[in-house]
Amino acid sequence: MLTPADDFPIHQTPEPVAHPGTSDRNAYDRYWFNGYDRDGAFYFAFAHGLYPNRFVADAHFTVSVDGVQHSLHASRRAAQDRFDLTVGPLGIEVVEPLKVLRIYATDNETGLTCDLTFTARAAVIEEPRVTTRNGHHVIMDATRLTQLGVWSGTITLPGGREIAVDPATTLATRDRSWGIRPVGERDAGAPKPFNPMMWLWAPIHWENEVTLWGSFERADGEMYQKDGHRMAAQPLGTVPDTAALAVPTDGSDAIGYTELHPVRHELTFVPGTRRVAGGTMHLADADGKEFAYRIEPMGTRGFLAGLGYLHSKWAHGVWQGELAVEGESWVVDEVDPLAFDRQHQQQVIRVTEIGGEGRVGVGVLEQIVFGPHERYGFQEILDGATETGLGAGAVE
Repeated sequence: MLTPADDFPIHQTPEPVAHPGTSDRNAYDRYWFNGYDRDGAFYFAFAHGLYPNRFVADAHFTVSVDGVQHSLHASRRAAQDRFDLTVGPLGIEVVEPLKVLRIYATDNETGLTCDLTFTARAAVIEEPRVTTRNGHHVIMDATRLTQLGVWSGTITLPGGREIAVDPATTLATRDRSWGIRPVGERDAGAPKPFNPMMWLWAPIHWENEVTLWGSFERADGEMYQKDGHRMAAQPLGTVPDTAALAVPTDGSDAIGYTELHPVRHELTFVPGTRRVAGGTMHLADADGKEFAYRIEPMGTRGFLAGLGYLHSKWAHGVWQGELAVEGESWVVDEVDPLAFDRQHQQQVIRVTEIGGEGRVGVGVLEQIVFGPHERYGFQEILDGATETGLGAGAVE
């Protein structure tokens, strides 16, 4: 089946572009964005996913402000044309690849709309390929790029309130990932073993650079997948000049690029939850020189269930019908903090460099903590921290 994409020299197999290179039902191709005010006044995120072997595409927009999170979900039968990035009222426009992208939510019955433009302030970062298994079964095999920038545009909340999004004060992260990951309806067969997991991901904006921490961790604290990066960026508080922005094939040929390696984290948690309350994160370069910063949650946070992650109804790749659109809202502090579907979350954070010049930056900390973790004292699938900010079995 030929589509407009076949008129570009992008083929990786003898098949037309519309034919996935794998028959795995969990093949996917995803866009993801977040944005937040530098002072933490609001947080928003947008996602679009294609699941070609499930014949489903879905998209989501969510915004958290004044303690309430509003979400718009949409799902449809996937188009064969890979350039069609619309799902109901939600859509993406690639204005300038690897530099400028537009996301939008047109008028719909929920009243939640947006028209927002992402402009990069640094080159793309190619994160290492992630391959994880449950026993012998490959559950994730994916590549991802990450890029930091700024936002401009408007958001309209249910009820009609409009938020002006200023690129001088509204920071952005986006990623693109593709490959295989658990999506859609649960597969049949025997129950699979439970794999405890801690996932931490922290893209940070500094005045003239950006940094990234990413790690998967087992119950014993071993980081079995980790990556970190530092890259020069155009100054905060300005509209980036995309003509001067390098477009490397990976971060290694970007100006000011250094690969970093996560070394350790020392975290505390909000009592009764598994939400990080603060702490320090330490990375090192190839020569062992350490770069560390202290994190402090501020302002707004958001549950990624607002984008379908772990959602009981709007999970990624689930067939909802030819076209389905729905909205929902919740008070953030009234959500059960130990509910399974609220463990994937992002918190706007202030970061202060330890040593050096004591610089201050801002970013987000994304986290998932499922199952036991010896060092932090979690002993069950979802037990909360004690009043000390650690679990009852914390290692001294």
